[in-house]
Amino acid sequence: MFKLTSLNLNGIRSATSKGLHDWVAAERPDCICVQEIKAQAADMAGRFEELAGLAGHFHFAEKKGYSGVGIYTRHPPSDVVTGFGPAEFDAEGRYVELRFDTPTRKLSLISAYFPSGSSGEERQQAKYRFLDAIHPHLMRLKAEREFILCGDINIAHQQIDLKNWRGNQKNSGFLPEERAWMTKLLDNNAPDGGMVDVYRQLQPTTTDACYTWWSNRGQAYANNVGWRLDYILRQKTHDNWVCPNLVFTPTAAFPRSVKPKGIASNVKRQQRGFGVRRMGMSWMKTWHCRTLGSPLSRARTQPKGHWLPS
Repeated sequence: MFKLTSLNLNGIRSATSKGLHDWVAAERPDCICVQEIKAQAADMAGRFEELAGLAGHFHFAEKKGYSGVGIYTRHPPSDVVTGFGPAEFDAEGRYVELRFDTPTRKLSLISAYFPSGSSGEERQQAKYRFLDAIHPHLMRLKAEREFILCGDINIAHQQIDLKNWRGNQKNSGFLPEERAWMTKLLDNNAPDGGMVDVYRQLQPTTTDACYTWWSNRGQAYANNVGWRLDYILRQKTHDNWVCPNLVFTPTAAFPRSVKPKGIASNVKRQQRGFGVRRMGMSWMKTWHCRTLGSPLSRARTQPKGHWLPS
């Protein structure tokens, strides 16, 4: 069984002081993609290079205390790629890709943190430039290798992905241009699409239970006035990777400063005192599963030490 988890840390130093290590040790993912590390290499050295036995690989922002992404893994990658090309965004530490290539296949895991445009028009225009740059990059990657992208995309794609969709149609994160970008990426009938939103494949209609971010203003968390901004995306060709056991892992030990991702419909939210803003999101793949909704049968025999999903 292969278990992939994605988590927005909102600062690794704060997160580790509030139970992150114990949570990862308990959940035991094979790989965990993290966003918003908010640290530099010197801050990580000797402290956060490993997490619960997982080795970390990172892309740091040049600006201190800002952005930054990483992937912790139990399995050594064949290559590590930091950044995807544009100097403007590579300086902000928004993309790290681990490659797990074998003689017969090429597979990448990506942790990405897309810009937010909520602070003003300047950052919104930067967000559009980022979207314009990363889409062709992902399409080139799709033509060359298999990949899974985990991350904070900062876009609520559909009306069911946020509470107050009517009142947010002119706000960053739910603008028509941003939503159209997601629609294009997820269009399985178009050559410049072909990606699958794993959560929506398994939970196509949930709304109140799907949110992964709540504003600090007012009583947004207490009233569950949230947005779904965080995703696990895979290629359409990998239907046999997804099983009905996409799981929700509550992280009530985390105070407000941590933003784990929440994705399940059958788990109650924590009490407001915990201040959890995002819950842990895991994608589990077992060798027994062939297609979405298929019975757990016909186990496949893998060579010793072979862990990659097939």
